[in-house]
Amino acid sequence: MKQKKISVSEMALIAVMAAVTCIMGPLSIPIPFSVVPISLTNLAVYLAIYVLGCRRGTLSYLVYLLLGLVGVPVFSGFSGGVGKLFGPTGGYLLGFIFMALICGWAIDHFSCKLVPSFIGMLLGTVVCYAFGTAWLAYQANLTFMAALAAGVLPFIPGDLAKMVIAAVLGPQIRRRLAQANLVRNES
Repeated sequence: MKQKKISVSEMALIAVMAAVTCIMGPLSIPIPFSVVPISLTNLAVYLAIYVLGCRRGTLSYLVYLLLGLVGVPVFSGFSGGVGKLFGPTGGYLLGFIFMALICGWAIDHFSCKLVPSFIGMLLGTVVCYAFGTAWLAYQANLTFMAALAAGVLPFIPGDLAKMVIAAVLGPQIRRRLAQANLVRNES
């Protein structure tokens, strides 16, 4: 199997999208009934996947995650460090990896077509929710249903809105970057 090399311009775009995630991720709104804040991290991941494709978009999220794990305050509420991964919201941070892979696969394999891409974002988000809910239940000593009520249900409308924003903006950004020969298709 031939390994695809990443060009310097693609590395730069991966870094730019990781930086976008670093800017959007800490911007969060705490909600009084949950330890899980409203965050823009998933919107940044959706956009990175649209702009860069599955492989490079997932890499940009991993760069963001590693920056946060070494202590750079890029996680929600301007926090960072390994403790965040082992805290109540750590399952969501890990779940974003699988969300990126699932969303990216759908977006790449269906050429950014709206309905299949949106279904991919939904499925990826559900997997992220599952990781996050299971970890939240464990960390906060909650039942799965109580963790679902605290860590998922209040976020569904906002996350759907973020998917719509990404589905509208993402293909346009990707198209313009392709016209400038800055991105290529992964298929």
